[in-house]
Amino acid sequence: MRKLFVLCLILAFSTSIFAQEKDKKATKAKTEKAVKEKKEKAEKKKEKAAEKKEKATEKAEKKADKMKESAKKETEKAEKKATKAKETAKKETEKAEKKTEKVKEATKKTAEKATKKAESKVRETTEKAPKTADKVTGMYNGKKVYTGPRGGRYYINSNGNKTYISDDK
Repeated sequence: MRKLFVLCLILAFSTSIFAQEKDKKATKAKTEKAVKEKKEKAEKKKEKAAEKKEKATEKAEKKADKMKESAKKETEKAEKKATKAKETAKKETEKAEKKTEKVKEATKKTAEKATKKAESKVRETTEKAPKTADKVTGMYNGKKVYTGPRGGRYYINSNGNKTYISDDK
């Protein structure tokens, strides 16, 4: 019996030792799987983050390109507007210069016509003017009284101007 008892004890101990080793192996396998899964997840997260960064940089580059293109278009439009404005300003100044030349020519012509008319009037008036002088007809307040060609009576005042005398006096 003793032998049997010892054999039972050995068997019990051996099964418990082997059972622990199995448990250790199972836990090791589980922990190794968990570690592998965590590593894989971490790698996937890194890959996703890298992809996100690449996408973000691509988007930023596209936006920058679009902004550059729009800026180029705007500068081209502004340059076109500026050249159009310069051209219209040149045209307007040319028109204004032509108008001023026309006005100058017109004023010269009118001035020439006016001087010709004035010269002709001066000539006419000098030719038609009577050559007879006014006659002295008496005295008024100590001054000589003159009678004009149409019968008007006047005297020369201290300023040298003619002062007409009414017929009532």
